[in-house]
Amino acid sequence: MQRRALLALPLLAAPALARAQAPLAVTVSFSILADMVRQIGGARVAVTTIVGPDVDSHGFQARPSDATSLRNAALVLRNGMGFEPWLDRLLGAAAPRGRVVTLTEGITPRLMDGHAHDHGGAARRQQHHVGPRQVPDPHAWQDLRLVLVYLRNIEAALSAADAPGAATYRTNTQAYAARIESLDAWVRAQLGTVPEARRKIITNHDAFGYFGAAYGVTMLAPQGLSTHGEPSAAALGGLIRQARAESISAIFLENASNPAIIERLAREAGMRVRGRLYADALSVPTGPAPTFEAMVRHNLGLMVPAMRGDA
Repeated sequence: MQRRALLALPLLAAPALARAQAPLAVTVSFSILADMVRQIGGARVAVTTIVGPDVDSHGFQARPSDATSLRNAALVLRNGMGFEPWLDRLLGAAAPRGRVVTLTEGITPRLMDGHAHDHGGAARRQQHHVGPRQVPDPHAWQDLRLVLVYLRNIEAALSAADAPGAATYRTNTQAYAARIESLDAWVRAQLGTVPEARRKIITNHDAFGYFGAAYGVTMLAPQGLSTHGEPSAAALGGLIRQARAESISAIFLENASNPAIIERLAREAGMRVRGRLYADALSVPTGPAPTFEAMVRHNLGLMVPAMRGDA
């Protein structure tokens, strides 16, 4: 009798062991953050991404399946700073059982003009005075030093939700942070090959403000923080004149934005569009920016020769 009971112990333990090894269900708002979570979580997490590759998060329309994903998640991770306005409504409807964590906690945001179509030129765009029309710029991942804050917040959130995995998350975070620091040094070295007077880039919308502030590049855009709406004729005309007067050679499309505005701007300014940058979303796995690190390298690989005026 005792022998049969001992033999039965492995069978009784098997379901409990399977439950213990089940990956942590994590729902993440968009693809860039989802990659960071996978890098830190590894096999211990099962990541569901609401806004996938090559999709614009600004005007995303949620689906019923997204509410289900949020409801069933043990952990929900978002960027915050107004980047996912649709997510607050979705969270209210889904009533998730897991904790909701904002990954920009601890980051002091850049403040920008909240009116997406009011563009007063590069100098005004770089001013960060607090005022009634100022809103936080949510694109903090464009500064690699701030990405380290994201990583610490991800590690803390995963460890709180899955205490047995804390050592794994800590080790993975340390390794990933080291790669990000190395990538930051590489970015600075690459930009060092561009004369300061030529460090000017035009993109669809104000997605690279943190990048410009961190690395000494003037970023210009016909649209504001959002990709929705049309810039005014005056704003577009002013940017065209500036591009001509300052001989700006680096003008780019963005992967998740309407190309029509940039194509028109380039045509009227007599410029050539120099490629497609990844700003708010990664590429599909077979594309040039399937991970965050690949995205940074892809973007710099286009930016640097374009700013230098290489053929």
